[in-house]
Amino acid sequence: MIPARYASTRFPAKLMQLLDDKTLIRTTYENVLATGLFDDVLVVTDSKIIYEEMKDGNVMMSRRAHDTGSDRIAEAIENLDCDVILNVQGEEPFIDSIVLKHLLNTFDDKNVMVSSAMHEIFQQNDIENHNNVKVVVDKNSDALFFSRSVIPFVRDEGTKASYYKHIGVYSYRKPALLQFTKWPAGNLEKIEKLEQLRYLENGIKIRMILTDHVSIGIDTPEDLDIAKQFLSQQKKNQV
Repeated sequence: MIPARYASTRFPAKLMQLLDDKTLIRTTYENVLATGLFDDVLVVTDSKIIYEEMKDGNVMMSRRAHDTGSDRIAEAIENLDCDVILNVQGEEPFIDSIVLKHLLNTFDDKNVMVSSAMHEIFQQNDIENHNNVKVVVDKNSDALFFSRSVIPFVRDEGTKASYYKHIGVYSYRKPALLQFTKWPAGNLEKIEKLEQLRYLENGIKIRMILTDHVSIGIDTPEDLDIAKQFLSQQKKNQV
């Protein structure tokens, strides 16, 4: 499932921006489809513009207004016969198929209800950038907290910390996703504007997988420029 919202706060209409000769939402859709991992790939949108862009693919309009992408895809899968749903954000065009496969494999553990991904970041400007959501985990790789702030905070000089950036891709068992829609947004979710905190605030663990894949999530015009450079380099490497 690819939730696709047109009226993004930080970068309006970003999903309709061009990457080479294709829109961002089409690039994401086609890249997920090409993995061959899924029985079905569906774009779910609140926008007639995105619907028209994707109508030759697999797309549906939300019947109701939603605050989060999870709410939007929960509506879409409510009456579908499915066990596991993977949510790729529309602004993640270069998500790696190996990452997606590892997320699906987390459900070999019957206790896992939700999973997501992260990669280590090293540059101080990346660590301090509030657009980069950081995550800390316990010894089982279950998320303890997500924040736009720098976590963990190094109190004493000489203490070394590792920092992990959350990648905007989730997988869920169907009951967990449907339950998400029944909970009101919690205080931490409202403060950070991070929907995944709703699971943690309600006692549902999120299993995190660590990957070396560096995702390019497009939240700002500057991110789009980076994505264009990445795509250009990919094409050069294929020549």
